[in-house]
Amino acid sequence: MSPMKNLLLIACLFCATAVAAPQLDHAALKATVDTFVRQQTAGLPGKVAFNVDEIDRRIALRQCSKIEAFLPTGSQLIGRVSIGVRCSDPNGWSIFIPVQIKITRDLLISARPLSMGQIVHEEDLARQTTETTQNVGLTDARQVIGKVLRYSIAAGYTLREDMLRTPYSVKQGQSVKLSIQGGGFSLSSSGVALNNASEGETVQIRTSSGRVVSGIAGAEGVVQINP
Repeated sequence: MSPMKNLLLIACLFCATAVAAPQLDHAALKATVDTFVRQQTAGLPGKVAFNVDEIDRRIALRQCSKIEAFLPTGSQLIGRVSIGVRCSDPNGWSIFIPVQIKITRDLLISARPLSMGQIVHEEDLARQTTETTQNVGLTDARQVIGKVLRYSIAAGYTLREDMLRTPYSVKQGQSVKLSIQGGGFSLSSSGVALNNASEGETVQIRTSSGRVVSGIAGAEGVVQINP
């Protein structure tokens, strides 16, 4: 047999081997993604629905003894997201499969027009069932009641965390009590707040001597000063 025929025979055998190599069923990939999304969204509030895109039929992947799904860094399991699937075998592969995730939630909305600076009460709230592809809106009334609106909103407006703040425990111009505690001693003094601050926030205080100090706003106009 001539050298040329030998080369053709080897090439044909190689092609036959390549064609015969087992390929991973796309259904197995979709099943892996399906299981992953169900597990990862199980703890989300509301009803989750999702759809895994079809995989391009032209994509051929080798059989793998261990495949696993993962969420790419910086991604969130809501809206349009690509879920990664990788093979952990030597010379493994990876692929990204698009998924559309929607969540139906009972979101809190304003029951009436609310003004900037208004403290939110239970009667100011209503609920609205909404299908969303974004992780926005609040569902727990405890996150809202007693908070203060940063700006005015109309009736039926979806409430978000960034719209609310904790009431100020210290207000600019208010006379406050300063509590200074250190190792083995405790002192008290007074001063005037130079800015608004909620409990736990930093506030600037001008003391009776004219000195400006920083402290942590507490309840009932008390400011904690660390020596």
